[in-house]
Amino acid sequence: MEFSAETFLPSRALAQLTELRIQEPGAAMQAAQARTVRQRLTQDGRLSILAADHPARRVTAVGNQPLAMTNRHDYLARILRVLTSEYVDGVMATMDILEDLLVLDAIVQQEGGPSALNEKLLIASLNRGGLAGAVWEMNDPITGPGPATCAAWRLDGAKMLLRVCDDEPDSLATMREAALAISELNRLSLPMFLEPLPVVKTIDGYKVVKTAEALARLVGVASALGDSSRYLWLKLPYCEGYECVARATTLPVLLLGGESAGSAEPFLRQLSAALAAAPNVRGALVGRNILYPGAADPRAVADAVGGLIHAGWSIEEGLEAQAARAGRDMDRFARWL
Repeated sequence: MEFSAETFLPSRALAQLTELRIQEPGAAMQAAQARTVRQRLTQDGRLSILAADHPARRVTAVGNQPLAMTNRHDYLARILRVLTSEYVDGVMATMDILEDLLVLDAIVQQEGGPSALNEKLLIASLNRGGLAGAVWEMNDPITGPGPATCAAWRLDGAKMLLRVCDDEPDSLATMREAALAISELNRLSLPMFLEPLPVVKTIDGYKVVKTAEALARLVGVASALGDSSRYLWLKLPYCEGYECVARATTLPVLLLGGESAGSAEPFLRQLSAALAAAPNVRGALVGRNILYPGAADPRAVADAVGGLIHAGWSIEEGLEAQAARAGRDMDRFARWL
């Protein structure tokens, strides 16, 4: 059965959300202050985090659907569905998404329902100004919340994208922004999840260079940014020879997902190989491959991914769990809304 946003998160909840945005603009901040926050970033040294910041960079396509991620009802329903997985540690998103989630979670709790956010990690995406296809794409300053805002909202960390193109001077400006953000987060004792990507400019736009040599060289640069690396994690794509990439640093590494493959299996195979490549590969920070897994249930896919990370499942065990868990507890929020 294909995932239905209306079944899991009735549209009347979105009407309530908008009404609260109008009548009580401080509702999201109040929910953030009331949320039960984790005492430790990770309980077993590993993390499985959902990425949900793509629309803010004008990235909205999934497969042959160019506007799939512009449907905010469907997008929020998929995010909340994933967050119900016991194997998912939290979500990384832009502030508008985090605020929507906080308010929706508060609505459910007010009706006596369970929280989807208590003790889950909420991580803010800092820079989304390097819009896909824009002439300034490599100049990517902080256009979202700064480190101080993350602390004020009791968030659990921040994420920043750092694309480096040797032919684009604007990459240096983004690197400086990243260094300043890392230093400020260090002062606040908050982790930074930095995504350093080597890119080249092509006739079709900027493309990530997914070779072990290019990634390993940039890892050395990224690891040294800021006044200290003590709270720094790296988010890196998979490539052949991933052990070379991971061994370029002692920092913990999370695998990124990239474009949706329409099925969980290709990413599970990459994840399994990455986790086996080096001991500092500690999980994944992945979005579209979990949120839009074809007709599959997003939470079941999240269970499979998280099971490989936290429970040491094999690929086969992950796929079996996905099939067995699909469709469970689909009325978790609808019954309270």
